Amino acid sequence: MIEFLSPVLIIFSLRIVDISFYTVRILMVMRGRKGLAWIFAFFQASVYVIALRFVLSDLGNWGKTLGYAAGFATGLVVGMAIEERLAIGYSHLRIISSSHGEELAEGLRTAGYAVTEVSGRGMDGTVTQLSLGVLRRKVQEIRRIVERIDKQAMMTAEEVRPLWRGYWPR
Repeated sequence: MIEFLSPVLIIFSLRIVDISFYTVRILMVMRGRKGLAWIFAFFQASVYVIALRFVLSDLGNWGKTLGYAAGFATGLVVGMAIEERLAIGYSHLRIISSSHGEELAEGLRTAGYAVTEVSGRGMDGTVTQLSLGVLRRKVQEIRRIVERIDKQAMMTAEEVRPLWRGYWPR
């Protein structure tokens, strides 16, 4: 039994590492982080070749094939979790408040964020739309500020790549 499990667990583990690198690499490419993408690609390709060698050495072993597939699926989830924790890049936040727009803007500015306010009309009347670009790792901090001031506010986030000037705090 140990002889059967050992290669399967090795393949499973290698695929987790391989696909985790792959997932983070793709997200670095999307964010324009060429150096980091190169580093992740190098290690991902190296680990991939080793894992593939294990599988191809015994194609009749279904355990190795299942370990390969399970490692792929698990590695994808692990890679997403790693990337989420790294939080590299920027987000554009849009916050819509029907009653506390000015207070939200002031609270966010006091916390050091540049905020653009726009008045608008929502389904139930006048609303304030706040717009700000922030480091991704700051999104949860902003969410806490918004929840403290206006629990009814709607908040959305989009990943962005800054192109030219503006206020992008470090």
